[in-house]
Amino acid sequence: MSALEELITKAKALQAEGHTPGQISDELGLSMETVTWLLTQPKGMEAPKDVHIDWTEVGSHGTLLNDMAMIMLKRFLYLGGGGVRTAGDLLDTVVGIAPSGVPLATLIAAEEGLKLAVYLPAKHSRSETPTGSLSGTFSTITGQRCIIIDDVVTTGTTLSETIQFIRRHGATPVAVWSLFDKRGVREVDGVPVQSLFAISRLG
Repeated sequence: MSALEELITKAKALQAEGHTPGQISDELGLSMETVTWLLTQPKGMEAPKDVHIDWTEVGSHGTLLNDMAMIMLKRFLYLGGGGVRTAGDLLDTVVGIAPSGVPLATLIAAEEGLKLAVYLPAKHSRSETPTGSLSGTFSTITGQRCIIIDDVVTTGTTLSETIQFIRRHGATPVAVWSLFDKRGVREVDGVPVQSLFAISRLG
């Protein structure tokens, strides 16, 4: 089975389990356009140009996941934090974008003694008018300086949505941290994006 056939099978299996296209997009680290193509494969239309990132081998092991979270934190402190000694010098709350940003955000918040908030993107909503929201189980954000954590920057749409939500709720988004950036994004809506790995398609 080719890599593309494998992705089609995975996407259809997730859909059969009741996942929305937005959830499938997050699960596979692909754009919504690519997921739509995988699920429908319209005749005569080529597959969108996208890059699939499978980091399951790291994400499925707590110790390795923690190592990645600490690398994200150290990159901020040593390279992007202006010489600060702790993230708490600049931040109050770590906002993890569900689902894949949450474990990373949790580990970073625990390491630095920061509050943890969880953002549920609109694309996961099943309502007729999908909207994003904060999980009520975790921290509120009003008046907080927030860092946003996600695993993959695919198009920047979810990041923009999250940033706008944070600002509307009286908080300040300081930066976005991600593991992988598929778009070469340096900032979203004026908020700097710091990724560990930039994925580039040549040609």
